Amino acid sequence: MTEQLRLMAVHAHPDDESSKGAATMAKYVSEGVDVLVVTCTGGERGSILNPKLQGDAYIEANIHEVRRKEMDEAREILGVQQEWLGYVDSGLPEGDPLPPLPEGCFALEDVEGAAGRLVRSIRSFRPQVITTYDENGGYPHPDHIMTHKITMVAFEGAADAERFPESEFGPVFQPRKLYYNQGFNRPRTVALHEALLARGMESPYGEWLERWTEFERVERTLTTHVPCAEFFEIRDKALIAHATQIDPDGGWFRVPMELQKEVWPTEEYELAKSLVDTSLPEDDLFAGIRENA
Repeated sequence: MTEQLRLMAVHAHPDDESSKGAATMAKYVSEGVDVLVVTCTGGERGSILNPKLQGDAYIEANIHEVRRKEMDEAREILGVQQEWLGYVDSGLPEGDPLPPLPEGCFALEDVEGAAGRLVRSIRSFRPQVITTYDENGGYPHPDHIMTHKITMVAFEGAADAERFPESEFGPVFQPRKLYYNQGFNRPRTVALHEALLARGMESPYGEWLERWTEFERVERTLTTHVPCAEFFEIRDKALIAHATQIDPDGGWFRVPMELQKEVWPTEEYELAKSLVDTSLPEDDLFAGIRENA
């Protein structure tokens, strides 16, 4: 009997799963892979970014409950399983100097303790592959950076019975590969930007690319390009389900779907850790695993 393939995606907030790797997850679900999204916080301090919902008194007073319902809808659309790690959103501090983070928030938790909760999830679900953010969090939100930290500890710790005893955290298990989401990469952005301009269309990426240069972001190594264009519509539907966070008439959706599929039909990842032999570049997160399943 072949081993059941399992993928775990560790994210900071509800909506991150739909904006980072959603088409990849939908693709694997369609192939019979078990996919679990672990959401570290409830998104309680997230701003209402959809202008159509700003000023809604009910949403403002019940943002945690609203975002939980949005997550339920997105989960159903993607066909994935989902669980909450149970931490409180840290918010995105703004100002100069930056204000202190709020007491009790995720980013101020003990890394080892928070990693223990994730270890428990890993040992229960037993994923061969885990995806999360790089050391910069994808962007420097304190919860994204904390998500990176605890995932790195948990990837190793899930197999360490001394560090995380089986009596408390369950039987040990070692995931085989760990990836960083790199869907927001410069080559993709440039390709879509130039394709739009070449067709005489307005591009939403001009300002992004200017900021890219301004902040001198280090280019990441894109090791893995997963073909998943046929699931882009599902990705967008899941993203729109997070109605407080996404304006359906905003920049996310200004690139025609057929152009996206033609110009950049993949989602990108950076292989951070691998305990199996694989050849780079890859087109499958389970490369080196399927062959031995």
